Parts: sequence; C-alpha cells; structure tokens
Amino acid sequence: MKKVTIYTDGACSGNPGKGGWCAILMYRDVEKVLSGGEKLTTNNRMELEAVLKGLEALREPCEVSVYSDSAYVVNAVENGWLVDWKARGWRTAGKSDVKNVDLWERLLALMKVHHVQFVKVKGHADNVNNNRCDEYARLEITLLSSEE
Repeated sequence: MKKVTIYTDGACSGNPGKGGWCAILMYRDVEKVLSGGEKLTTNNRMELEAVLKGLEALREPCEVSVYSDSAYVVNAVENGWLVDWKARGWRTAGKSDVKNVDLWERLLALMKVHHVQFVKVKGHADNVNNNRCDEYARLEITLLSSEE
C-alpha cells in the first residue's frame, strides 16, 4: 500500500460565512495542492471538506497520515466519537443531533477504502505545510469575495 501524507486546513470568514479549504497531498517527492471554497458554510465543514477532498483524490487504497489543526476532526476520529455517533443514530453522548452528518458519512466510507491515521498539529504555529494550507484556504475566501 502506498504511504501518503495529507495536510489539511479549513477557514471561514464569519461562521457561518464564506469558507475555504485546502489539502496538500504528498507521495514520495510528488506534491499536489487542492483547494476550493463555498459561499455560505462553517469552519467545521471546511475542515472536514479539506480532509474529504484529499482522500477522494487518491486513486487506489492507501495508508494515509492526515495532519490537521482541527480538534473537531481529529478527536472525532481518533477518540472514537465518530463511530459512537453513528451507533447512536447520529446523536452525541449528550443526546443532541450531530452536525455535518453528510460529511461524516463520506469520511466513514473513505476510511473503509484507506487506512487513515489523523495527527493533530497546532494551527498557525511552526508547521510549514499546515500554514501553507491555511494560506490557500484563506485565498479561496478572498476569491469568493472578489466575485461579488
């Protein structure tokens, strides 16, 4: 299985508001940058969208390390919340509705294809690739704003 590294980030101007996402895929010495945006979204949706777009770009099953500064995304997977939410019919331990179910379901499907490990990185710190993702995500917001 190929070992791929994906750095991701999402950003939002207003929450909800205009949002951008970025995924940087790395395999050996090859790098691919993906980014996009939405006119009305939330920061958490953009964080998830970045991960999804990165995983969806893979053409075959891979062993993937996803680096994200989103505690929402990383903790949901690595702490088992995602599996628990689904088992409870998309309800949290506190019995409230889980948000972004459509995206979580896409992620669960992709995690059946790829062996995915999530790694939490500190946002806006010294991680060069996380900072690059942040720049691309924010650029997408700027591009959306310039279309108006």
